[in-house]
Amino acid sequence: MNKSTLYYLFFATLFIGGCSNLKYLPEGEALYVGGSVKVEDTAISKKERKNLEEQLEPLLRPKPNSSFLGLRPKLYFYNLAGEPTKDKGFRYWLRNKVGQPPVLFSQVDLAYNESILQNYAENKGYYKVRTESDSTGKSNNKKVTAEYTVRPGYRYKIKSVTFPSDTTNTLERDIAKLGRRSRLRVGQPYDLDRIKTERERIDTRLKEQGYYYFSPDYLLVQVDSTVGTKEVDLIVKVKEETPAKAKQIYTIDQITIYPNYTLSTNDTTNVFSKAVPEKYKDFTIIDTARTFDPRIYDRTLYFYKGDVYNRTDHNLSLNRLINLGTFKFVKNEFRPSDSIKNALNTTYYLTPLPKKSIRVEVLAKTNSANYTGTELNVNWSNRNTFKGAELLTLTGFGGMEVQVSGQNKGYNVFRFGGEASLVWPRFIGPFKMESGEGFVPKTRALLGFEHQERQRLYTLNTFRGSFGYLWKENARKEHQLNVTEITYVTSGNVTQEYQDQIDGVPAQPDGTPAIPGNQALQRVIDKQLIFGPTYSYTYTNTMQKRKRNTIYYKGSLDLSATIAGLAMGGDKNDPKEILGVPFSQFARMEHEFRHYLKLGKDSQLASRIIAGVGVPYGNSDQMPFIKQFFIGGTNSIRAFRARSIGPGTFYEETPQNSFLPDQSGDLKLELNTEYRAKLFSIVHGAIFVDAGNIWLMNKDDQRPGAEFTGNFYEQLAVGTGAGLRLDLSLLVLRLDLAFPIRKPYLPEGNRWVLDQIQFGDRGWRKENLVFNLAIGYPF
Repeated sequence: MNKSTLYYLFFATLFIGGCSNLKYLPEGEALYVGGSVKVEDTAISKKERKNLEEQLEPLLRPKPNSSFLGLRPKLYFYNLAGEPTKDKGFRYWLRNKVGQPPVLFSQVDLAYNESILQNYAENKGYYKVRTESDSTGKSNNKKVTAEYTVRPGYRYKIKSVTFPSDTTNTLERDIAKLGRRSRLRVGQPYDLDRIKTERERIDTRLKEQGYYYFSPDYLLVQVDSTVGTKEVDLIVKVKEETPAKAKQIYTIDQITIYPNYTLSTNDTTNVFSKAVPEKYKDFTIIDTARTFDPRIYDRTLYFYKGDVYNRTDHNLSLNRLINLGTFKFVKNEFRPSDSIKNALNTTYYLTPLPKKSIRVEVLAKTNSANYTGTELNVNWSNRNTFKGAELLTLTGFGGMEVQVSGQNKGYNVFRFGGEASLVWPRFIGPFKMESGEGFVPKTRALLGFEHQERQRLYTLNTFRGSFGYLWKENARKEHQLNVTEITYVTSGNVTQEYQDQIDGVPAQPDGTPAIPGNQALQRVIDKQLIFGPTYSYTYTNTMQKRKRNTIYYKGSLDLSATIAGLAMGGDKNDPKEILGVPFSQFARMEHEFRHYLKLGKDSQLASRIIAGVGVPYGNSDQMPFIKQFFIGGTNSIRAFRARSIGPGTFYEETPQNSFLPDQSGDLKLELNTEYRAKLFSIVHGAIFVDAGNIWLMNKDDQRPGAEFTGNFYEQLAVGTGAGLRLDLSLLVLRLDLAFPIRKPYLPEGNRWVLDQIQFGDRGWRKENLVFNLAIGYPF
């Protein structure tokens, strides 16, 4: 099929799709396909006209049916389903969930849209705005658009801003002090939204000073447009009808806590009438079961008796109670005190989560190494272990991964293990530390064990333990410091097949070729003892949905046996041992940076850079295997099998029916970028490009080309592909199909393989196409 035929088919599809939608329109109706706004006025600049058009066009109602490349797939599915006979079934789902009814031109109110555009322009300072509208369309295709013309004239600017000047009135005096940081500035264009924002700013600041009953509605900003040519004076006033209590500063009187409150017991007077109140510092606790140690309230609540009310402490107290992870619902009330004038009694109603719970998870997974498997996780939790909101979690897990296809079958993986974790909602240590804002600092202790069996190869037993702290400065910045983290790995059941891969096998008389040895495989089964502090810092503002650019950064530092190595004089030529095991000594650092660029309502460009380096020293001449870097796979470079790239240009030819060893390195560089867009309903699409590689710090004669050099950028693997994401609310199911376009192990000058792409060739597809099924986004 030649290109011309493809073009004809493409445009015929567009035409037929459009016509098939139009034939279902009611008699005499036309399909509304959108509106446009044109700003015409020589009094304002071209840039200003364009900005105003971009602001006005989204205000038009109704919105036309969504389209893609001229097609309206939702409308097509709506018409395809027809009128369902009942309110369920496939046809009902296709019509009402996937489809979208036609937006008819008869639903468009031109005069209403004119008034909306005029009001918006006037609220932005363009007085004496004139608007016009017209419709255009052809009777033969039943499509109509609406065109609006706006002539705004000059924009008024602020000449002066006046705040209250009555210094004898406490409220007005406090408002006047806030004028120094006003968002209303002389010379700025008049903007009603900015005025509303200023009222809210003033209210927020007054709440910090104790004006609990104040509201933005009690503020009036008068506008005087007679003071000059296209200028206005703004006068900030307190409305005369403002109630007296809104003008008063309030303090905190009694603080009452109900730790076992439920919605069914909202009448606290009767339910808790027989309870004996417990006094602890400034708190009155009504807890018949004495569920919690009262000290948790002292660590959590910011208010104390006699404090001036402020909104920050109000919100931080609620946030910290929620972040304890013990309460299902948290609310509080403020009421005027009966005994103290201008004081508030505050009551906290806390509904606990079930103290003990069990959760069972069953997972299914597949990866690019042709492994398919399942995993079972059982988690038991106690959310109030020692009555101080401590969280004890016991986890048991088991799973298997089986190679269902490919030439390297039979090397299945089985694993099981357990973990015990205890989290205290406070710092435990010889010194005092504070966590910022509404976040509770945490201390965490962990013990874990995992047994892994790789059939026909070896088994590994891993023991882990750690003790450390987790705290947040604010919603964007998080720190995690493990004062000590200990990992001990030992192997067993090493098969002769695996040992032969390490030692090498000479050529056999029957003509079987020799297998060269690979000492790098020995490190996988060597005993490993790693201990030392780890630290990570995370910054993110991705929760700010309105920002066009958001970022995520995580940096980590891992130090092993630094003090022990200095004390014992560790030397790689004469390694020191603890309990008969040489301990690892290294420094490892990794940085991950992500950037998200919002391109539209339902589309964005997501990018990521990962850079890491590990340096062995002292007692070690190489990084332990479990602390090295790996690359490739479902969440990495998706066009290559997991852990199959590198290091460097090294490529290990494996005999048929032999296992594929995991490749590891001391340095890592990875770059990813992905365009994401919503297609329809729960279906999202993505197009991506991944690149990267790993390298060794030192030369390895058995892995030529693996060491890091100045031309590392010429050794990057590159892959590309496309995928679908099914957003099921509770989880995102991701399906990616990728293929390599640059293979670093090929001879220099032949590494780009774009000219070899042949989707129609079965052999090429089998060798290059990689399917990834995963849960969640890769980054």
